[in-house]
Amino acid sequence: MTTTTSTTAAVARRYVDAVSTMDFAAVGQLLASDVVWHHPGNSRFSGLLVGAVTVNEMISELMGVTKGTLGLEVAGRFMINGKLFAVPVHFSAKRDDAELSLDGFDVLKVRGDRIVDVWVFAEVQKEQDAL
Repeated sequence: MTTTTSTTAAVARRYVDAVSTMDFAAVGQLLASDVVWHHPGNSRFSGLLVGAVTVNEMISELMGVTKGTLGLEVAGRFMINGKLFAVPVHFSAKRDDAELSLDGFDVLKVRGDRIVDVWVFAEVQKEQDAL
């Protein structure tokens, strides 16, 4: 295992551990100050978010909109390719009359010991947009 792969694996493990325990504060601490978050779709959470502060605000807003029902579970083993890692996840949440339960992937890029890019993939984007 190369140094890059070892570092990526360490960050991936910390990310998976934080997501598994719903510790969004720990997830936030893994983000580089200039992180770029790529969120697909056509919802108020979609688009390109730049900066850890902006991403953490979006996560807080999601928690508020879903009244704390936002769930994100790791659905399998993470995979590494150099500075990138991919994690299969399962999203769940409720908001008023909308309910979300779908699979997806998070693909993350690491620089040093921080996450610098995040790409979120949803199984059925239209369902995620409805939330």
